[in-house]
Amino acid sequence: MCTYNGAGHVREQLESIAAQSRPPDELVICDDNSGDGTREILREFASASPLPVRLHFNPETLGSTKNFEKAIGLCAGDVIALSDQDDYWLPEKLARVEEALSSALDVGMVFSDAEIVDESLRPLGCRLWQYLKFERGEQKSVRGGNAFDLLLARNIVVGATMAFRSRFKELILPIPDEFDLRFDDGRILIHDGWLSLLISATAGVAVIDEPLIMYRQHPKQQVGAKSPPGAEAADGGGLRAALTRQNFYSAEIGQLEAVRERLTAKVPAAVCAGAVSKLESKIAHLRARADMPGRRSRRLPRVLREVLTLRYHFYSNGVRSAAKDLFKR
Repeated sequence: MCTYNGAGHVREQLESIAAQSRPPDELVICDDNSGDGTREILREFASASPLPVRLHFNPETLGSTKNFEKAIGLCAGDVIALSDQDDYWLPEKLARVEEALSSALDVGMVFSDAEIVDESLRPLGCRLWQYLKFERGEQKSVRGGNAFDLLLARNIVVGATMAFRSRFKELILPIPDEFDLRFDDGRILIHDGWLSLLISATAGVAVIDEPLIMYRQHPKQQVGAKSPPGAEAADGGGLRAALTRQNFYSAEIGQLEAVRERLTAKVPAAVCAGAVSKLESKIAHLRARADMPGRRSRRLPRVLREVLTLRYHFYSNGVRSAAKDLFKR
C-alpha cells in the first residue's frame, strides 16, 4: 500500500485489509512524506494489528509511481497485491486472487472488476469494467492469451485491482520516468500500465469478472473513474507540466521504447520476440501519426499505408482516427 495525505480514508482501507478471509502474509506500507496525520494512523494500526505490518516513511516526497516502486521492492511474499489508500477491499479479494494464481501456474498477473463508489462508499451504479468498456469479448480474448495485444491498444488494468507474482520484480523495477506522466486532458498511464505491459508480454493474465474492491471517487484522489479512460492520453505524477496533444505522441513513443528496452534487456528473445515486434509496429504507427505533412494531399499516402497495414485498427480508433489525421489537422 502507498499513502500520501490520506488520513480521511486510509483507516477504512486498513480495516478492510485486516478483515480479509485470507489474511495477507505481510502488509508493506510506504508513506510518501504525509503531513496530515496519515503516519500516526499507520503507526496506530501497525501496533494493534495481528498482521505483520512493515512501515516505511519516505523522508521526502517521491510521487505516486516512485512510491509504488519503493513499496514493491520491499515486498517479500510470492504474490504482490497493490492497494491504494482510499479504496476498500471486499472480504474475498485475496482469496480470489490466490485461487486464480494457484490454479494456473502460467499466469503471472490477475486483475478484477471494481464497484465504483462515492466518498462514503455508496455505489454509483457503475462498475469499473463497464466504465472502461472492457466487455465480455475482450475478457475472453485476455483469457485466451491475448492480453498484451489489448493492453498495447489501451490500458484497461487499474493498479488497485491487480496482483502479480513477485518473481517479476526484477523485470519491472525500476519503473522509468516515462511512466510518470501528466496529460492535459486528465487521463493517466503510470505504474499500472508499465507493470501490465511487461508482465503480459512474458506470462498469462487472468481476469476475475466480479468486483473485489470498492473504487472510491473523491475530490482529492490522483486517479479515478472520473478521468476519461483511453489510449490517447494520460495523467499522473512526476512530470508535472501538462503535456499538450502535440507532443503526446512523443511521450507515448518514449513509453513503448522503454518497455521494448526492458524486455530485450531482461527477457530471452525467444520469449519476447512477438511482443517486441508488436511494440515496434505501434511505435512506427505513432511516428507516422505524429509526423503527418501539413498539406492534405501529402497526408493521404501515409494515412492509406496505416489503413492498409491495419495499424489504425490495432493501435488507434480505426477509421475515426484515420479520418482525423486526414481531414482535421
